[in-house]
Amino acid sequence: MLERYLNELPDKLLGLGVRTVLALILFAIGSRLIAMIRHFIRRAMERSSASEEAAQFLDSSIKFVSYTILVFMILQLFGVEAASIATVIGSVGVTIGLAIQGSLSNCIGGILIMMLKPFHVGDYIIEGGGNEGIVQQISVFYTKLATYDNQIILIPNGNLANSSLTNVTDEAERRVDLKVGISYDSDIRSARKAVQEIAKKNPYVLPEREIAVNVDELADSSVVLVVKFWAKKENYWQARYTMLEDIKYGFDEAGIRIPYPQMDVHLDSGT
Repeated sequence: MLERYLNELPDKLLGLGVRTVLALILFAIGSRLIAMIRHFIRRAMERSSASEEAAQFLDSSIKFVSYTILVFMILQLFGVEAASIATVIGSVGVTIGLAIQGSLSNCIGGILIMMLKPFHVGDYIIEGGGNEGIVQQISVFYTKLATYDNQIILIPNGNLANSSLTNVTDEAERRVDLKVGISYDSDIRSARKAVQEIAKKNPYVLPEREIAVNVDELADSSVVLVVKFWAKKENYWQARYTMLEDIKYGFDEAGIRIPYPQMDVHLDSGT
């Protein structure tokens, strides 16, 4: 038996080598064909003015399904019958179901995102877990966010579909809220007028929207004013930062003091 096995070994190795070469050729051709199909569909989506997130989702779905089919074809090339594969999958169905439960949830979450469109590529979102950033890509299982400090966050679509979500940039305009403290001996009316004049001169503040300055709190060391104004969503941070700086300079020129926390200590002369 051993002698017969050794005699048949060269033929088996040759057959295995041929199948391996054919598998590599099939994989190369299949990968190239998949890339061409994805490119063609991508161009078609662009010509049809489809949304970027829809194009990305369809592209990742085609990639996943196509490579799954390609792997099955390669397995069949090595003599693994489709029926055998189905039998194996069926015998471990419970295990596979548990293993891919999260993936199926993420896939369904991706479909819900595409249908309901709570956000689009380019929007700035904050999800329930505290992650936030600009949406770069929506794929089958994950959504990719980019933070302002250039970090990449991958969030499972299932999490996004099943948790609270804040789309910060869905509307064209955003309201900016600032809190500024002034001393108790400063005049509130003068401070309000100064802030409103500063806001009107700021290029990022929308002059046609209300500029509100109201007393928000009577704190221990200061009268806290809340300043509310509007800016284009793309100018939100510029408006916020420049207004804070302008208010400081404006208060200095107007003689309005911004106090810092302090404590008065009274000593008993009898001790």
